[in-house]
Amino acid sequence: MSATRTLVVVAHPDLATSRITARLADAVGDLEHVTVHDIAAAGPGGRVDVAREQQLLRDHDRIVWLFPWHWYSVPGVLKSWIDQVLTYGFAYGADGTALHGKTLQLVTSTGGPADSYAADGFNRFTLAQLLTPLDATAHLTGMRLAEPFALFGARTVSDEDLSVHAKTFRALLED
Repeated sequence: MSATRTLVVVAHPDLATSRITARLADAVGDLEHVTVHDIAAAGPGGRVDVAREQQLLRDHDRIVWLFPWHWYSVPGVLKSWIDQVLTYGFAYGADGTALHGKTLQLVTSTGGPADSYAADGFNRFTLAQLLTPLDATAHLTGMRLAEPFALFGARTVSDEDLSVHAKTFRALLED
């Protein structure tokens, strides 16, 4: 059985300065069935080659959005990409079935610790609750949302714990 063709959409506003997102992208970049795609580099200045991006999505079975959690949402580079690429007639609508049956995997990192993402925590909501709009996006586009994979406390995570997290991420995509 062949491995699942996976597209890792890397969405970081400045990947060169990233410790977490860059490390996770590097951890899977050599997997034969994985395509790592830095959308900020692919569309400098917010210019997106929509046809190319849509073809990449068509060519893969699992779509991973790899991003740091920004202001209770995705970074602007990913929001812009979603707005430009997941269009009516491609990703949703009567003829928008290109993503039906694919899996969407959210991989994110938060600055705050896990306990801050609870009803009685600093952020007042769980990460699952805060990810609800992305769950709705997966539903609208006919994708199955996989269990999110998150690294909490990214600002203070040790190199050793980051290495373990990167190995776990790699194992997640090795199938």
